[in-house]
Amino acid sequence: MMSLHPHHTGARRQRGFSLIELSVVLIVIGLVLGAVAVGRDLQRSAANQRLSTDFIQGWQLAYEAYFNGVGRPPGDNPLDPTGRVNGSATPAGQPLCGNDMINAFLAAGIRVPTGRTEGQQDRYVYLDSNGNPQEVRVCFQSVAWAEAGASVGTYVSRPRNVMVIHGLTFSLAGALDQQIDGRSDARFGSLRESTMANNVTPNNPGQIWPVDDRMAFGSTVATSLDESQVAVVDAYFKMMR
Repeated sequence: MMSLHPHHTGARRQRGFSLIELSVVLIVIGLVLGAVAVGRDLQRSAANQRLSTDFIQGWQLAYEAYFNGVGRPPGDNPLDPTGRVNGSATPAGQPLCGNDMINAFLAAGIRVPTGRTEGQQDRYVYLDSNGNPQEVRVCFQSVAWAEAGASVGTYVSRPRNVMVIHGLTFSLAGALDQQIDGRSDARFGSLRESTMANNVTPNNPGQIWPVDDRMAFGSTVATSLDESQVAVVDAYFKMMR
């Protein structure tokens, strides 16, 4: 006997998602995206910490070991020491970088950080806030450095030996500044932005770092492009001697 309602036999009638089901799906998606973002931030923070302790601090310790063992900064004149990095160079004040720097430490029996690879121990690769690769490179140099003068709010310029750190993003510069000085200030402390290190303007307050993670590499203009490499700056890290 034929059914009077043939359209009721076969696949069940399909129905859409209810508002409650859609809400649950959206909440789950939001939680997943939030977890991914948090995980990415934690991973980047851990990578910045490794760069600071294994690379920057590693070169700081290598410099101290060199000074303690040799009795002068790397590159200084052994016959007529000046107390300045690359003091034997002509003209004076040139940075000590690359193979010349690495070989000076190795010749003195000083262990240097691993860095990027053999022969590039002065470099370290990391990811910026957009997930793009960046490279930090270190040198040593004697530079003019602003220090407190004889009265409050005044400053004088003196030669100081520093580690030059090329290629810092805002996030990495801020993280290093917090670890080294306990605050983020591009003008004062032991870590300074290179163009502000010798600022002797009286009664001038601290300064923020001149770039942020919204700026594209090679620019000082904010960008909304997530694929852009982030803008970088150079910094000076004052050595103890």
